[in-house]
Amino acid sequence: MTAIYRSAAGAAAVRERYDTLLDRWPVPAGRRTLATRLGDTFALVSGPVDAPPVVALQGSGGTAAHWLPDIATLAGRLRVYAVDAPGEPGRTVEARPPLGSPAYAEWLDDVLDELELPRAAFLGTSLGGWWALDYALRRPERAAALALVNPAGIGRRRTAPLLKFAAYSLLGEWGRRRSLAMVAQGSPADPGRRAVGEFTLATFEHFKPRLEAIPVFPVERLRVLAMPVQAHFGARDVLLDQRDAAAKLRAALPAADVRLAEDAGHFLPGWAGSAAEFLEGNRS
Repeated sequence: MTAIYRSAAGAAAVRERYDTLLDRWPVPAGRRTLATRLGDTFALVSGPVDAPPVVALQGSGGTAAHWLPDIATLAGRLRVYAVDAPGEPGRTVEARPPLGSPAYAEWLDDVLDELELPRAAFLGTSLGGWWALDYALRRPERAAALALVNPAGIGRRRTAPLLKFAAYSLLGEWGRRRSLAMVAQGSPADPGRRAVGEFTLATFEHFKPRLEAIPVFPVERLRVLAMPVQAHFGARDVLLDQRDAAAKLRAALPAADVRLAEDAGHFLPGWAGSAAEFLEGNRS
Protein backbone atom coordinates (compact mmCIF):
# COMPACT_ATOMS: atom_id res chain seq x y z
CA MET A 1 0.00 0.00 0.00
CA THR A 2 1.35 3.42 -0.97
CA ALA A 3 1.51 6.11 1.70
CA ILE A 4 -0.17 9.04 -0.04
CA TYR A 5 -0.15 11.39 2.99
CA ARG A 6 2.77 12.82 4.90
CA SER A 7 1.24 11.82 8.24
CA ALA A 8 -1.79 10.09 9.74
CA ALA A 9 -2.86 13.39 11.28
CA GLY A 10 -2.67 15.06 7.86
CA ALA A 11 -4.80 12.31 6.31
CA ALA A 12 -7.43 12.76 9.01
CA ALA A 13 -7.45 16.53 8.49
CA VAL A 14 -7.98 16.16 4.73
CA ARG A 15 -10.82 13.67 5.19
CA GLU A 16 -12.53 15.86 7.79
CA ARG A 17 -12.38 18.87 5.49
CA TYR A 18 -13.56 16.71 2.58
CA ASP A 19 -16.65 15.60 4.50
CA THR A 20 -17.41 19.23 5.35
CA LEU A 21 -17.15 20.21 1.68
CA LEU A 22 -19.44 17.36 0.61
CA ASP A 23 -22.05 18.70 3.02
CA ARG A 24 -22.27 21.69 0.65
CA TRP A 25 -23.27 19.45 -2.30
CA PRO A 26 -26.05 21.47 -3.97
CA VAL A 27 -28.28 18.60 -5.14
CA PRO A 28 -29.61 15.46 -3.41
CA ALA A 29 -26.98 12.73 -3.32
CA GLY A 30 -26.42 9.25 -2.00
CA ARG A 31 -23.07 8.05 -0.67
CA ARG A 32 -21.87 4.57 -1.62
CA THR A 33 -18.88 2.46 -0.65
CA LEU A 34 -18.11 -0.01 -3.42
CA ALA A 35 -16.09 -3.20 -2.97
CA THR A 36 -13.37 -3.55 -5.63
CA ARG A 37 -10.31 -5.74 -6.02
CA LEU A 38 -8.11 -2.74 -5.11
CA GLY A 39 -10.16 -1.99 -2.00
CA ASP A 40 -13.13 0.14 -0.95
CA THR A 41 -14.13 2.89 -3.38
CA PHE A 42 -16.25 5.91 -2.45
CA ALA A 43 -18.91 7.22 -4.84
CA LEU A 44 -21.32 10.12 -4.60
CA VAL A 45 -24.50 9.53 -6.64
CA SER A 46 -26.67 12.39 -7.95
CA GLY A 47 -29.36 12.89 -10.57
CA PRO A 48 -32.56 11.11 -11.69
CA VAL A 49 -32.57 7.34 -11.35
CA ASP A 50 -33.76 6.90 -14.94
CA ALA A 51 -31.27 9.38 -16.47
CA PRO A 52 -28.26 8.19 -18.52
CA PRO A 53 -25.55 6.83 -16.18
CA VAL A 54 -22.22 8.67 -16.17
CA VAL A 55 -19.12 7.78 -14.15
CA ALA A 56 -17.21 10.99 -13.31
CA LEU A 57 -13.45 10.72 -12.70
CA GLN A 58 -11.47 13.65 -11.31
CA GLY A 59 -7.81 14.48 -11.84
CA SER A 60 -4.69 13.92 -9.78
CA GLY A 61 -5.00 15.37 -6.29
CA GLY A 62 -8.76 15.69 -6.70
CA THR A 63 -11.84 14.08 -5.20
CA ALA A 64 -15.51 13.78 -6.07
CA ALA A 65 -15.83 17.30 -4.66
CA HIS A 66 -14.11 18.53 -7.84
CA TRP A 67 -17.55 18.36 -9.51
CA LEU A 68 -19.29 20.52 -6.89
CA PRO A 69 -19.40 23.70 -9.05
CA ASP A 70 -20.96 21.84 -12.02
CA ILE A 71 -22.97 19.03 -10.46
CA ALA A 72 -26.27 20.94 -10.54
CA THR A 73 -25.93 21.28 -14.33
CA LEU A 74 -24.83 17.68 -14.82
CA ALA A 75 -27.32 16.07 -12.44
CA GLY A 76 -30.19 17.94 -14.04
CA ARG A 77 -29.89 15.61 -17.05
CA LEU A 78 -27.68 12.70 -15.95
CA ARG A 79 -27.30 10.07 -13.24
CA VAL A 80 -23.80 11.02 -12.08
CA TYR A 81 -21.58 8.63 -10.15
CA ALA A 82 -18.71 10.82 -8.92
CA VAL A 83 -16.00 8.38 -7.86
CA ASP A 84 -12.91 8.95 -5.73
CA ALA A 85 -10.02 7.31 -7.58
CA PRO A 86 -7.50 4.96 -5.94
CA GLY A 87 -4.35 6.62 -4.69
CA GLU A 88 -5.94 10.07 -4.57
CA PRO A 89 -7.30 12.07 -1.61
CA GLY A 90 -10.84 11.30 -0.53
CA ARG A 91 -12.31 8.10 0.83
CA THR A 92 -11.11 5.46 -1.63
CA VAL A 93 -8.31 2.96 -1.03
CA GLU A 94 -4.82 4.49 -1.25
CA ALA A 95 -3.44 1.89 -3.70
CA ARG A 96 -1.46 3.22 -6.68
CA PRO A 97 -0.84 0.53 -9.30
CA PRO A 98 1.28 1.62 -12.29
CA LEU A 99 -0.72 3.70 -14.75
CA GLY A 100 0.22 1.53 -17.71
CA SER A 101 -1.10 -1.62 -16.06
CA PRO A 102 -4.60 -3.12 -16.48
CA ALA A 103 -5.32 -2.49 -12.79
CA TYR A 104 -7.40 0.67 -13.28
CA ALA A 105 -9.57 -0.91 -15.97
CA GLU A 106 -10.15 -3.87 -13.65
CA TRP A 107 -11.00 -1.44 -10.85
CA LEU A 108 -13.56 0.29 -13.08
CA ASP A 109 -14.98 -3.13 -14.02
CA ASP A 110 -15.67 -3.65 -10.33
CA VAL A 111 -17.10 -0.14 -9.92
CA LEU A 112 -19.59 -0.72 -12.74
CA ASP A 113 -20.48 -4.17 -11.43
CA GLU A 114 -21.09 -2.82 -7.92
CA LEU A 115 -23.29 -0.08 -9.38
CA GLU A 116 -25.10 -2.71 -11.50
CA LEU A 117 -24.23 -0.88 -14.72
CA PRO A 118 -23.50 -3.09 -17.73
CA ARG A 119 -22.40 0.07 -19.59
CA ALA A 120 -22.00 3.74 -18.75
CA ALA A 121 -20.67 6.95 -20.22
CA PHE A 122 -17.51 8.41 -18.70
CA LEU A 123 -16.73 12.00 -17.81
CA GLY A 124 -13.08 12.62 -16.99
CA THR A 125 -10.92 15.63 -16.30
CA SER A 126 -7.11 15.72 -16.41
CA LEU A 127 -5.85 12.34 -15.11
CA GLY A 128 -9.51 11.29 -14.86
CA GLY A 129 -9.67 11.80 -18.62
CA TRP A 130 -6.70 9.47 -18.98
CA TRP A 131 -8.48 6.81 -16.90
CA ALA A 132 -11.61 7.23 -19.04
CA LEU A 133 -9.63 6.85 -22.27
CA ASP A 134 -7.70 3.87 -20.93
CA TYR A 135 -10.94 2.15 -19.94
CA ALA A 136 -12.64 2.88 -23.26
CA LEU A 137 -9.68 1.40 -25.13
CA ARG A 138 -9.57 -1.71 -22.94
CA ARG A 139 -13.34 -2.15 -22.49
CA PRO A 140 -15.09 -0.53 -25.49
CA GLU A 141 -18.19 -2.65 -24.89
CA ARG A 142 -18.74 -1.01 -21.49
CA ALA A 143 -18.04 2.63 -22.42
CA ALA A 144 -21.10 4.20 -24.05
CA ALA A 145 -19.58 7.66 -24.61
CA LEU A 146 -16.69 9.85 -23.45
CA ALA A 147 -16.77 13.48 -22.34
CA LEU A 148 -13.23 14.68 -21.65
CA VAL A 149 -12.19 17.96 -20.01
CA ASN A 150 -8.51 18.83 -20.47
CA PRO A 151 -7.60 15.12 -20.42
CA ALA A 152 -4.06 13.95 -19.82
CA GLY A 153 -2.45 11.40 -22.12
CA ILE A 154 -3.00 13.03 -25.53
CA GLY A 155 -0.93 16.21 -25.71
CA ARG A 156 2.63 16.73 -24.56
CA ARG A 157 3.19 17.28 -20.85
CA ARG A 158 4.82 20.60 -20.03
CA THR A 159 7.86 20.13 -17.78
CA ALA A 160 8.90 23.74 -16.99
CA PRO A 161 5.90 24.38 -14.68
CA LEU A 162 6.73 21.21 -12.73
CA LEU A 163 10.08 22.75 -11.79
CA LYS A 164 8.31 25.88 -10.57
CA PHE A 165 5.83 23.80 -8.57
CA ALA A 166 8.73 21.94 -6.94
CA ALA A 167 10.32 25.24 -5.92
CA TYR A 168 7.02 26.67 -4.69
CA SER A 169 6.41 23.56 -2.61
CA LEU A 170 9.29 24.67 -0.38
CA LEU A 171 7.57 27.97 0.38
CA GLY A 172 4.62 26.78 2.45
CA GLU A 173 1.10 28.08 1.92
CA TRP A 174 2.27 31.02 -0.21
CA GLY A 175 3.95 28.59 -2.60
CA ARG A 176 0.90 26.34 -2.76
CA ARG A 177 -1.30 29.33 -3.53
CA ARG A 178 1.10 30.46 -6.26
CA SER A 179 1.04 27.00 -7.85
CA LEU A 180 -2.75 26.85 -7.76
CA ALA A 181 -2.99 30.32 -9.30
CA MET A 182 -0.80 29.20 -12.19
CA VAL A 183 -2.99 26.18 -12.85
CA ALA A 184 -6.29 28.01 -12.33
CA GLN A 185 -5.64 30.98 -14.62
CA GLY A 186 -8.76 31.81 -16.61
CA SER A 187 -11.07 29.90 -14.27
CA PRO A 188 -14.15 31.76 -12.96
CA ALA A 189 -14.07 32.60 -9.24
CA ASP A 190 -17.61 31.58 -8.23
CA PRO A 191 -18.21 30.42 -4.63
CA GLY A 192 -18.20 26.71 -5.50
CA ARG A 193 -14.85 26.90 -7.28
CA ARG A 194 -13.37 29.02 -4.51
CA ALA A 195 -14.43 26.38 -1.97
CA VAL A 196 -12.90 23.59 -4.04
CA GLY A 197 -9.74 25.66 -4.50
CA GLU A 198 -9.36 26.22 -0.76
CA PHE A 199 -9.86 22.50 -0.18
CA THR A 200 -7.18 21.74 -2.78
CA LEU A 201 -4.74 24.07 -1.02
CA ALA A 202 -5.42 22.39 2.32
CA THR A 203 -5.08 18.94 0.74
CA PHE A 204 -1.65 19.57 -0.76
CA GLU A 205 -0.29 20.59 2.63
CA HIS A 206 -0.57 16.90 3.55
CA PHE A 207 -0.98 14.93 0.30
CA LYS A 208 1.88 13.45 -1.77
CA PRO A 209 0.93 13.60 -5.47
CA ARG A 210 1.90 11.00 -8.04
CA LEU A 211 5.34 11.42 -9.57
CA GLU A 212 4.87 8.72 -12.20
CA ALA A 213 4.92 9.85 -15.84
CA ILE A 214 1.49 9.62 -17.45
CA PRO A 215 1.54 7.37 -20.54
CA VAL A 216 0.58 9.06 -23.82
CA PHE A 217 -1.91 7.45 -26.20
CA PRO A 218 -0.62 7.54 -29.79
CA VAL A 219 -2.95 8.71 -32.53
CA GLU A 220 -3.01 5.22 -33.99
CA ARG A 221 -4.41 3.79 -30.78
CA LEU A 222 -7.02 6.52 -30.34
CA ARG A 223 -8.35 5.79 -33.85
CA VAL A 224 -9.98 2.56 -32.62
CA LEU A 225 -12.40 4.42 -30.33
CA ALA A 226 -15.85 3.82 -31.81
CA MET A 227 -18.05 5.43 -29.13
CA PRO A 228 -19.13 9.10 -29.33
CA VAL A 229 -16.46 11.46 -27.96
CA GLN A 230 -16.63 15.08 -26.90
CA ALA A 231 -13.45 16.80 -25.66
CA HIS A 232 -12.86 20.26 -24.21
CA PHE A 233 -9.34 21.73 -24.15
CA GLY A 234 -7.89 24.97 -22.78
CA ALA A 235 -5.14 26.43 -24.95
CA ARG A 236 -3.56 28.16 -21.92
CA ASP A 237 -3.24 24.97 -19.87
CA VAL A 238 0.11 25.24 -18.06
CA LEU A 239 0.33 21.50 -17.38
CA LEU A 240 -0.46 20.03 -20.80
CA ASP A 241 -0.02 21.17 -24.41
CA GLN A 242 -3.72 21.05 -25.17
CA ARG A 243 -3.42 22.71 -28.55
CA ASP A 244 -1.32 19.70 -29.53
CA ALA A 245 -3.87 17.39 -27.86
CA ALA A 246 -6.82 18.89 -29.76
CA ALA A 247 -4.97 18.49 -33.06
CA LYS A 248 -4.10 14.87 -32.30
CA LEU A 249 -7.64 13.97 -31.27
CA ARG A 250 -9.10 15.59 -34.39
CA ALA A 251 -6.64 13.61 -36.51
CA ALA A 252 -7.51 10.38 -34.73
CA LEU A 253 -11.31 10.90 -34.56
CA PRO A 254 -12.61 13.26 -37.26
CA ALA A 255 -16.21 12.70 -36.08
CA ALA A 256 -15.45 13.68 -32.46
CA ASP A 257 -16.70 16.98 -31.03
CA VAL A 258 -13.37 18.63 -30.16
CA ARG A 259 -13.41 22.14 -28.67
CA LEU A 260 -10.39 24.34 -27.97
CA ALA A 261 -10.95 27.42 -25.79
CA GLU A 262 -8.21 29.94 -26.57
CA ASP A 263 -8.47 31.90 -23.29
CA ALA A 264 -8.90 28.99 -20.86
CA GLY A 265 -6.40 27.06 -18.79
CA HIS A 266 -6.38 23.73 -16.96
CA PHE A 267 -9.51 24.47 -14.89
CA LEU A 268 -11.71 24.89 -17.91
CA PRO A 269 -14.96 26.87 -17.50
CA GLY A 270 -18.17 26.58 -19.44
CA TRP A 271 -18.07 22.93 -20.49
CA ALA A 272 -20.76 21.40 -18.26
CA GLY A 273 -23.88 22.34 -20.21
CA SER A 274 -22.64 21.05 -23.54
CA ALA A 275 -21.18 17.92 -21.93
CA ALA A 276 -24.49 17.16 -20.20
CA GLU A 277 -26.39 17.61 -23.49
CA PHE A 278 -23.88 15.41 -25.32
CA LEU A 279 -23.98 12.62 -22.74
CA GLU A 280 -27.76 12.72 -22.47
CA GLY A 281 -27.99 12.34 -26.24
CA ASN A 282 -25.60 9.36 -26.27
CA ARG A 283 -27.05 7.28 -23.46
CA SER A 284 -26.12 3.61 -23.25
